[in-house]
Amino acid sequence: MRGIKIVLAGSIQKLFFKEAFKFYLHRVQAGMPVELCEIKGTGHKNPEVRRNREGELILGRINSRDHLLVLDEKGQGFTSEGLARELSKWAEDPGRIPCFLVGGAYGVSEMIRSRADRLISLSCMTLPHELAAVVLMEQIYRGVCINSGHPYHHA
Repeated sequence: MRGIKIVLAGSIQKLFFKEAFKFYLHRVQAGMPVELCEIKGTGHKNPEVRRNREGELILGRINSRDHLLVLDEKGQGFTSEGLARELSKWAEDPGRIPCFLVGGAYGVSEMIRSRADRLISLSCMTLPHELAAVVLMEQIYRGVCINSGHPYHHA
């Protein structure tokens, strides 16, 4: 795979999430380039205003070549093998780069949803955005391992 992009609305603050995220990020980067974009939180108290401001900042960091995959509890769920197959498909499209977006604490704005190429779900349960980022990186790493025949995934 030629690479992926990860966009995080807000940075990972808690040390244990940060360490876990970096652990899997480094493992993924051993096999492919990963561009990481952290969007600074707006800190606004109103959730709708905050989502909209974050949305504007996010749109400024993605481009038309990005295949935008927005994490959303109502999105399409995958098994680990299914995500691995999708990673392979996305890798075959030379004109587009898979761009995974983990929204902020209040989710994503409608402008982001409308720009999304696909909504994907890690769980039908709501996850804190820091935990969602860790789970996403682990599943991307697992998918890379499945596709390369690495024994990390024991299926």
